[in-house]
Amino acid sequence: MLGLGTLRRVAGEVRRDVAAAHDRDPAARGVSSVEILTSWPGVHALLSYRVAHAMHHAGVPFVPRLLSTITRAVTGIEIHPAARIGDGLFIDHGTGVVVGETAEIGDDVTLYQGVTLGGTGFATGKRHPTVQDNVTIGSGAKLLGPITIGHGAKIGANSVVITDVPPNSTVVGNPGHVVRVDGRKVEGPDADWIHLPDPVADAIKGLAARIEALERAVAEVGGRETDPVAEVRPLRPAQGRNPAGG
Repeated sequence: MLGLGTLRRVAGEVRRDVAAAHDRDPAARGVSSVEILTSWPGVHALLSYRVAHAMHHAGVPFVPRLLSTITRAVTGIEIHPAARIGDGLFIDHGTGVVVGETAEIGDDVTLYQGVTLGGTGFATGKRHPTVQDNVTIGSGAKLLGPITIGHGAKIGANSVVITDVPPNSTVVGNPGHVVRVDGRKVEGPDADWIHLPDPVADAIKGLAARIEALERAVAEVGGRETDPVAEVRPLRPAQGRNPAGG
């Protein structure tokens, strides 16, 4: 039921959202809370969500979805009123962010533009991701299905994640591969997105090196030196044989 207690709770959540923008957005350095509240689309979307979620939880019909639709048109961010979002979420830029109906987001999570917390197929019930505390999700990443993203995980830009992610790990690629950055468990929203490891590229490099070593070994057994650039000659039909089969 809506009341003064609900309004105080929503106001507290919005204050923590504004504080998260102050802490995690370099562009917010030296900017007042009033300016963030009036000029940051991610904060606008969260303010609208907090109100819509409170109304949805209170059983108010129609209005929560209408408010969500209007907010999507204004900010480019779509958050279902039934989604569950903890304190201190920061949505940077935010255009194209989608948070589905059964998605759950913990405290101090950071989402960049184009992130989708979506479902798969036409399943009912719990069908969207659960994102635990202190997770950072890079631009364009797609998290699909009722998966769990562990505490402190980093999801690289444009990754597609369809399986659970362990805590304090980093995921890159499509489909997403779990890797570590320099073997360290990293806390906080910052990540070196430019130099994230690529396990697929690393595997291809390993195969190329192995093939080169095998070619060198074969050449040594055959008593000849390896040619770094193999000469490719066109195939010729055998003498006295008609290649057309006549």
